[in-house]
Amino acid sequence: MKALTLYTNPMSRGRIARWMLEETGVRYETVVLEYGPKGMATDEYGRINPMRKVPAIVHGDEVVTEAAAICLYLADAFPAAGLAPEPSERGQYYRWVLFAAGPLEQAITNATMGWHVPDDPQKRGMLGYGSFDRAVDALDGMLQRRRFVCGDAFTAADVYVGAQVDWGLQFKTLPARESFAAYAGRLRERPAYVKAKAVDEALAAGSAHGGAS
Repeated sequence: MKALTLYTNPMSRGRIARWMLEETGVRYETVVLEYGPKGMATDEYGRINPMRKVPAIVHGDEVVTEAAAICLYLADAFPAAGLAPEPSERGQYYRWVLFAAGPLEQAITNATMGWHVPDDPQKRGMLGYGSFDRAVDALDGMLQRRRFVCGDAFTAADVYVGAQVDWGLQFKTLPARESFAAYAGRLRERPAYVKAKAVDEALAAGSAHGGAS
Protein backbone atom coordinates (compact mmCIF):
# COMPACT_ATOMS: atom_id res chain seq x y z
CA MET A 1 0.00 0.00 0.00
CA LYS A 2 1.25 3.46 -0.89
CA ALA A 3 2.14 5.72 2.04
CA LEU A 4 -0.59 8.22 2.89
CA THR A 5 0.10 11.39 4.87
CA LEU A 6 -2.29 14.10 6.01
CA TYR A 7 -0.96 17.62 6.53
CA THR A 8 -3.31 19.47 8.79
CA ASN A 9 -4.00 21.72 11.75
CA PRO A 10 -6.83 20.90 14.17
CA MET A 11 -8.20 24.43 13.81
CA SER A 12 -8.65 24.26 10.05
CA ARG A 13 -10.47 22.60 7.17
CA GLY A 14 -8.06 19.77 7.81
CA ARG A 15 -10.85 18.36 9.97
CA ILE A 16 -12.78 17.60 6.79
CA ALA A 17 -9.89 15.59 5.37
CA ARG A 18 -9.41 13.67 8.61
CA TRP A 19 -13.09 12.79 8.78
CA MET A 20 -12.91 11.55 5.20
CA LEU A 21 -9.81 9.50 5.95
CA GLU A 22 -11.53 7.90 8.92
CA GLU A 23 -14.51 7.05 6.72
CA THR A 24 -12.20 5.15 4.35
CA GLY A 25 -10.76 3.12 7.21
CA VAL A 26 -7.23 3.23 5.73
CA ARG A 27 -4.04 3.82 7.70
CA TYR A 28 -2.41 7.22 7.38
CA GLU A 29 0.19 9.39 9.03
CA THR A 30 -0.50 12.90 10.30
CA VAL A 31 1.75 15.94 10.13
CA VAL A 32 0.39 18.83 12.19
CA LEU A 33 1.55 22.22 10.96
CA GLU A 34 1.26 25.46 12.87
CA TYR A 35 0.21 28.65 11.16
CA GLY A 36 2.96 31.05 10.20
CA PRO A 37 6.65 31.01 9.28
CA LYS A 38 7.56 27.83 11.17
CA GLY A 39 4.77 25.72 9.72
CA MET A 40 2.57 26.26 6.70
CA ALA A 41 4.59 29.20 5.40
CA THR A 42 7.85 27.28 5.05
CA ASP A 43 9.34 26.63 1.64
CA GLU A 44 9.35 22.92 2.44
CA TYR A 45 5.57 22.81 2.85
CA GLY A 46 5.18 25.26 -0.04
CA ARG A 47 6.51 22.54 -2.31
CA ILE A 48 3.55 20.39 -1.27
CA ASN A 49 0.96 23.17 -1.34
CA PRO A 50 2.02 26.45 -2.95
CA MET A 51 -1.00 28.08 -1.27
CA ARG A 52 0.68 27.31 2.09
CA LYS A 53 -2.52 26.20 3.72
CA VAL A 54 -3.98 22.92 4.94
CA PRO A 55 -5.26 20.33 4.36
CA ALA A 56 -3.13 18.47 1.91
CA ILE A 57 -2.55 14.78 1.45
CA VAL A 58 0.37 12.96 -0.11
CA HIS A 59 -0.53 9.49 -1.35
CA GLY A 60 2.52 7.86 -2.86
CA ASP A 61 3.60 10.34 -5.54
CA GLU A 62 0.19 12.01 -5.67
CA VAL A 63 -0.36 15.36 -3.93
CA VAL A 64 -3.93 16.54 -3.43
CA THR A 65 -5.00 19.85 -1.89
CA GLU A 66 -8.42 21.47 -1.33
CA ALA A 67 -10.79 19.66 1.01
CA ALA A 68 -13.42 18.93 -1.65
CA ALA A 69 -10.82 17.44 -3.99
CA ILE A 70 -9.38 15.35 -1.15
CA CYS A 71 -12.82 13.89 -0.39
CA LEU A 72 -13.46 12.99 -4.01
CA TYR A 73 -9.95 11.63 -4.53
CA LEU A 74 -10.04 9.38 -1.48
CA ALA A 75 -13.43 7.96 -2.43
CA ASP A 76 -11.96 6.88 -5.77
CA ALA A 77 -8.60 5.78 -4.35
CA PHE A 78 -10.27 3.43 -1.85
CA PRO A 79 -13.38 2.07 -3.60
CA ALA A 80 -13.83 -0.73 -1.06
CA ALA A 81 -15.08 1.89 1.42
CA GLY A 82 -18.13 2.46 -0.79
CA LEU A 83 -18.00 6.23 -0.51
CA ALA A 84 -18.71 7.06 -4.16
CA PRO A 85 -21.75 6.15 -6.24
CA GLU A 86 -21.36 4.21 -9.46
CA PRO A 87 -19.96 6.47 -12.23
CA SER A 88 -23.33 6.54 -13.99
CA GLU A 89 -25.01 7.79 -10.79
CA ARG A 90 -22.69 10.63 -9.83
CA GLY A 91 -24.68 13.62 -11.06
CA GLN A 92 -25.94 14.70 -7.64
CA TYR A 93 -22.66 13.68 -6.01
CA TYR A 94 -20.60 16.10 -8.10
CA ARG A 95 -23.32 18.73 -8.23
CA TRP A 96 -23.62 19.28 -4.48
CA VAL A 97 -19.93 18.94 -3.60
CA LEU A 98 -19.08 21.65 -6.12
CA PHE A 99 -22.08 23.72 -5.05
CA ALA A 100 -20.84 23.63 -1.45
CA ALA A 101 -17.26 24.41 -2.48
CA GLY A 102 -18.28 27.22 -4.80
CA PRO A 103 -21.56 29.17 -4.57
CA LEU A 104 -22.42 28.18 -0.99
CA GLU A 105 -19.01 28.90 0.52
CA GLN A 106 -18.75 32.16 -1.40
CA ALA A 107 -22.19 33.24 -0.17
CA ILE A 108 -21.34 32.34 3.44
CA THR A 109 -17.96 34.06 3.31
CA ASN A 110 -19.36 37.26 1.85
CA ALA A 111 -22.17 37.39 4.40
CA THR A 112 -19.82 36.64 7.30
CA MET A 113 -17.40 39.34 6.18
CA GLY A 114 -20.24 41.82 5.90
CA TRP A 115 -19.52 42.49 2.25
CA HIS A 116 -22.46 44.22 0.62
CA VAL A 117 -23.77 42.72 -2.60
CA PRO A 118 -25.17 45.42 -4.91
CA ASP A 119 -28.83 45.10 -5.91
CA ASP A 120 -27.86 45.43 -9.57
CA PRO A 121 -28.99 42.09 -11.16
CA GLN A 122 -26.01 42.05 -13.52
CA LYS A 123 -23.53 42.40 -10.65
CA ARG A 124 -25.36 39.76 -8.61
CA GLY A 125 -25.08 37.43 -11.58
CA MET A 126 -21.32 37.91 -11.61
CA LEU A 127 -21.07 36.40 -8.13
CA GLY A 128 -22.32 32.99 -9.19
CA TYR A 129 -24.72 32.58 -6.26
CA GLY A 130 -27.10 35.49 -6.66
CA SER A 131 -27.79 36.02 -2.98
CA PHE A 132 -27.09 34.38 0.37
CA ASP A 133 -30.76 33.48 0.80
CA ARG A 134 -30.92 31.85 -2.63
CA ALA A 135 -27.89 29.66 -1.92
CA VAL A 136 -29.19 28.66 1.51
CA ASP A 137 -32.65 27.91 0.12
CA ALA A 138 -31.13 25.66 -2.55
CA LEU A 139 -29.29 23.60 0.08
CA ASP A 140 -32.35 23.51 2.34
CA GLY A 141 -34.57 22.34 -0.49
CA MET A 142 -32.23 19.47 -1.32
CA LEU A 143 -31.89 18.31 2.30
CA GLN A 144 -35.64 18.42 2.89
CA ARG A 145 -36.04 15.68 0.27
CA ARG A 146 -33.16 13.34 1.17
CA ARG A 147 -31.42 11.73 4.12
CA PHE A 148 -28.06 12.23 2.41
CA VAL A 149 -26.80 14.09 -0.63
CA CYS A 150 -27.22 11.09 -2.94
CA GLY A 151 -30.39 9.76 -1.34
CA ASP A 152 -30.38 7.05 1.31
CA ALA A 153 -26.67 6.21 1.01
CA PHE A 154 -23.91 8.16 2.76
CA THR A 155 -21.08 9.16 0.38
CA ALA A 156 -18.00 11.36 0.31
CA ALA A 157 -20.31 14.18 -0.74
CA ASP A 158 -21.78 14.11 2.75
CA VAL A 159 -18.37 14.62 4.33
CA TYR A 160 -17.84 17.85 2.43
CA VAL A 161 -21.41 19.16 2.34
CA GLY A 162 -21.95 17.92 5.87
CA ALA A 163 -18.91 19.78 7.17
CA GLN A 164 -20.31 23.00 5.70
CA VAL A 165 -23.63 22.42 7.46
CA ASP A 166 -22.06 21.26 10.72
CA TRP A 167 -19.77 24.29 10.96
CA GLY A 168 -22.45 26.64 9.69
CA LEU A 169 -24.76 25.66 12.54
CA GLN A 170 -21.97 25.69 15.11
CA PHE A 171 -20.67 29.14 14.18
CA LYS A 172 -24.10 30.49 13.14
CA THR A 173 -23.02 31.28 9.59
CA LEU A 174 -26.02 29.27 8.39
CA PRO A 175 -29.56 29.78 9.70
CA ALA A 176 -30.87 27.12 12.08
CA ARG A 177 -33.24 25.38 9.70
CA GLU A 178 -34.90 22.06 10.51
CA SER A 179 -33.39 20.22 7.54
CA PHE A 180 -29.88 21.37 8.48
CA ALA A 181 -30.22 20.29 12.11
CA ALA A 182 -31.63 16.88 11.17
CA TYR A 183 -28.88 16.28 8.59
CA ALA A 184 -26.11 17.34 10.97
CA GLY A 185 -27.56 15.08 13.63
CA ARG A 186 -27.35 12.06 11.34
CA LEU A 187 -23.73 12.85 10.46
CA ARG A 188 -22.64 13.39 14.06
CA GLU A 189 -23.67 9.82 14.89
CA ARG A 190 -21.22 8.29 12.42
CA PRO A 191 -18.31 6.51 14.13
CA ALA A 192 -15.78 8.07 11.74
CA TYR A 193 -17.07 11.56 12.52
CA VAL A 194 -16.85 10.89 16.26
CA LYS A 195 -13.33 9.46 16.01
CA ALA A 196 -11.99 12.22 13.75
CA LYS A 197 -13.45 14.93 15.96
CA ALA A 198 -11.96 13.38 19.09
CA VAL A 199 -8.51 13.25 17.49
CA ASP A 200 -8.65 16.88 16.39
CA GLU A 201 -10.09 18.09 19.69
CA ALA A 202 -7.20 16.39 21.52
CA LEU A 203 -4.68 17.95 19.14
CA ALA A 204 -6.28 21.38 19.56
CA ALA A 205 -6.20 21.05 23.35
CA GLY A 206 -2.55 20.00 23.22
CA SER A 207 -1.67 22.91 20.99
CA ALA A 208 -3.39 25.35 23.34
CA HIS A 209 -1.19 24.06 26.16
CA GLY A 210 1.99 23.94 24.10
CA GLY A 211 1.83 20.22 23.50
CA ALA A 212 1.58 20.27 19.71
CA SER A 213 2.93 22.35 16.87
